[in-house]
Amino acid sequence: MIEPERINTVVIGGGQSGLSVGYHLARRRIPFVILDAKERIGDAWRNRWDSLRLFTPAHEDGLDGMEFPAPREYAPTKDEMADYLESYAEHFELPVRLRTRVDRLSANGDTYMVASGAHVIEAANVVVAMSGWQRGRVPDLAADLDPNIYQIRSEEYRRPSQLPAGDVLVVGAANSGAEVALDLAADRHVWLAGRHPGHIPFDIDGWFGRKIGFRLVGFLFHRVFTKANPLGRKFIAKVYGKGMPLVRTKPKDLVAAGVEMVGRIDEVRDGMPVATDGDVISPHVIVWACGYEPGFDWIDIGVLDDGGYPRHRSGIVDEQPGLYFVGLPFLYSVSSHTVDGVGRDADRVADDIAARNDARQLVSGVASRS
Repeated sequence: MIEPERINTVVIGGGQSGLSVGYHLARRRIPFVILDAKERIGDAWRNRWDSLRLFTPAHEDGLDGMEFPAPREYAPTKDEMADYLESYAEHFELPVRLRTRVDRLSANGDTYMVASGAHVIEAANVVVAMSGWQRGRVPDLAADLDPNIYQIRSEEYRRPSQLPAGDVLVVGAANSGAEVALDLAADRHVWLAGRHPGHIPFDIDGWFGRKIGFRLVGFLFHRVFTKANPLGRKFIAKVYGKGMPLVRTKPKDLVAAGVEMVGRIDEVRDGMPVATDGDVISPHVIVWACGYEPGFDWIDIGVLDDGGYPRHRSGIVDEQPGLYFVGLPFLYSVSSHTVDGVGRDADRVADDIAARNDARQLVSGVASRS
C-alpha cells in the first residue's frame, strides 16, 4: 500500500477560482496544494473557441493582488486570460500540480481522502474550486438523428474550419450558442434554436458600455443580486438554469448576420430535428450549446442534491465541516463564477479554513496537556 500524503488543505481546480483560493490561503500561511488535470495553467480558457473575448474590461479582470496587464477598457482575449492566470500562479509561487485529475473525493471520519489514480492525499480541508459547467449537456434525442449529421458540443468548438462544410444548427440561444452562431454565420447558413434569454440593452464595447453601462451591471451582479437580500434571491431564482441574458451579442446582430432564429428542438422526424414551431431543419452539422451537467459525480460524500449540485451556504458545506466550494454559478452572487467575482468567495472560504484550523489546534493543545 502506498502511504497517503498529508496536506492541511487541498484545492481541486487550478483555474481562476482555485488560484484565487490559493492566494488567500497563502496570505494566511495555511499549507495547501492545488490539483489540476490540465497540461498548463489557463488551459480551460485556451481550449475554447478562437474568437472568444471576455465580457469585462481589463480593469475588472485581475485576481486579488495582481492587476490584468492591459489598458483599462480593453476586453482581453481568451488566450490573454490564460496567460495571465499562468503568470499569476508563477508570481505568487502557488503550488499547482498539473496533469493531476482527481478521481474520487471521500471522507474518513474528519479527514478527507483525495484520490488521483493510486496517489491519495489526506487533508483536513478540501476546496472544490470548479464551475458547475463540467460536461456539456446533449439531449437524448441526439441519438435519433441521422448519423450523417456531424454533432459537436460547444466546448469542443474552436473555429468554423474545424467543421464539415454545410449548414449548421446551433442548439441553445444563451451567450455561448449566440456567439458560436455569429462566428459561423460568416460563410454558411446557421439556425439558432432555443428560448431567447433576453439581452443587456447596450453595446458593452461602446463608450457608454465601457464607461457607464458595464459598471452598473457589475455593481448589480456583485453587490445587489446576492443571496443576502430578497431582491438578489428572487433574481437568482429567476435565471438559475435558464441562461444569463445575452451580454455582447444582440438579437439584431444575429439577424444582421443572417442567422435564422427557430424554436426549441424537441423532437426528431425522419432523422431530422424539428423545432417547437413545427419547422423541420436539415443541417449538416449540429453544435450543442444547451447547458451543462455539473460533473461532480466523483465526490463520494452525501452533499449533492438530486440535480448533482452541492448543498452549501455561500460555499461552506455546514453538513460536512472542512468541505468548501468556490466558482459555482450564484455561489453567493451573480458574479460568483466570474473572474472579478471569485475573490470575495475565496477570501470568505479561506477565513473559515483558518478559523477551523485554529479551533482544531486549540482542541489538540488542550488534549495534549490533559
